[in-house]
Amino acid sequence: MLGPGAISRDFVVGLRASRHGVLHAVGSSSPERAAAFAAEHGAEASGTYDEILAREDVDAVYVGTVHTTHADLAIRALEAGKAVLCEKPASPTLDEVERILETAQRTGRPFLEAFKTRFGPFADALRELAAGGELGELERFEGAFGFDAGTRAGRLFDPAVGGGAILDVGCYPLALAIDLAAAAGRPIAAPVYRAFEAELVSGVDGTASAELGFVGLTAAIATSVIEPLSDPAVLRFADAEVVLPNVWGSRTESPSSLIVRRGGEERVIEVPVVQPMAAEADALSLALAEGRLEVPQMPWAHTRAAARVLTDWRAAALAG
Repeated sequence: MLGPGAISRDFVVGLRASRHGVLHAVGSSSPERAAAFAAEHGAEASGTYDEILAREDVDAVYVGTVHTTHADLAIRALEAGKAVLCEKPASPTLDEVERILETAQRTGRPFLEAFKTRFGPFADALRELAAGGELGELERFEGAFGFDAGTRAGRLFDPAVGGGAILDVGCYPLALAIDLAAAAGRPIAAPVYRAFEAELVSGVDGTASAELGFVGLTAAIATSVIEPLSDPAVLRFADAEVVLPNVWGSRTESPSSLIVRRGGEERVIEVPVVQPMAAEADALSLALAEGRLEVPQMPWAHTRAAARVLTDWRAAALAG
């Protein structure tokens, strides 16, 4: 565990439910914070980042620090021979993401961007619908993720650490749009940008929206850290629509249902839930055990595609 912050506490809960992962060591820029976190959560070792990365009894690391430190820590971990599960977004810019992936390729270590929404029966069901043609061609995706942070200070409103809505939660509807487009057989590397909008708050994107084109599939996405946005997402097919009432789930459970509306009829599909953070940890563990660099639920092509849009979306937002 690199970075004993709030998201890392949630990840530890998930890790306890995993099949293959065990919390063994905690690293921090503050050895005292690392030691306190390790004692609280039962890790055997703690220390600075370098001390943890030098340990031969650490196979993989979870990077749970602020966005702007992801690339440096991920690269250092890969070069130390560790597999890396890096909290989303992998980094604020495409250039830094490319550096991470080049290092993973060169060192032969797995790298996974930690999008918990990519794992479990719900995510599998969406890919199957997008690919299957049962409902006709997928034509449009509409999704938003937004909340009111309450305060207008701290990490979310600090430009120096990559604050703002786009990187914090706007990446979720973007990653889902990319996943659906890929499942539907549409190219994802260079979507057409049809619209970017944003409202700046304290020098960061407080709200933002975008419309992207993936060769016949339009994705309309929105995000905010100053107001709640509607949870349901909608997939519009040629012959039906699918409503996702709780599309993002939570940090402890993946979503459990989707609603198919077709020809005046409505059908609710229930799917089993998983602990999503456990699932992403196990996916990295299996990649390491099986000698794979990538995880099929979140391949590097998807990480690159997301990084490209995030870079351009933020640049447009911050340019006003």
